[in-house]
Amino acid sequence: MVRNARQYIAGAVKSMSLRNVFLVLMVVVLAACASKNTREQDELGYGTQAGPVAGAQSSGVGQGDAGAGSAFGDSAAAGPRASALNRTVYFDFDRDSVRAEFREIIAGHGRYLAANPSAAVRLEGHADERGSREYNIGLGERRAQAVRQALLLQGAAASQLTTVSYGEERPAVTGSDEESWALNRRVEIVYAP
Repeated sequence: MVRNARQYIAGAVKSMSLRNVFLVLMVVVLAACASKNTREQDELGYGTQAGPVAGAQSSGVGQGDAGAGSAFGDSAAAGPRASALNRTVYFDFDRDSVRAEFREIIAGHGRYLAANPSAAVRLEGHADERGSREYNIGLGERRAQAVRQALLLQGAAASQLTTVSYGEERPAVTGSDEESWALNRRVEIVYAP
């Protein structure tokens, strides 16, 4: 009976085209990826990860006064005049989802960009020194794209936004400790002159 089952499976696999085998493998890979990093939308339309990623740690940024800055308030005129704290979005270790404490800052920039169609920004994605150079470039890009998507949801036009990833190449601070790494995991919103 087992031998007949093996022969049946072997025959079925041989009869499958290479395209079908590829499609089955892609479905399995996509299903695995989807279960690892499911996202939900909150009330502002930002993607949030439904569960923690293995090995993820929370950074010290935002737990005190460093990094979070203050929201713009009702004024959409902050834009390029915003302080450096209000032009930097920090991320958790190995994450690319926008943290709740930075959503109002991004919303303020989005409102400014929507009200000023001639304004343009470059979103510079960064990562800390951990991980390979290639991985950190990709992570910086995903972070910049997350901020880009949030700005688009707030009314900015796609033509106003460009992204670039520097990965670990341009650290905000030097050091190999959690405090330094937390300040290097960021996206800087840079207004064009």
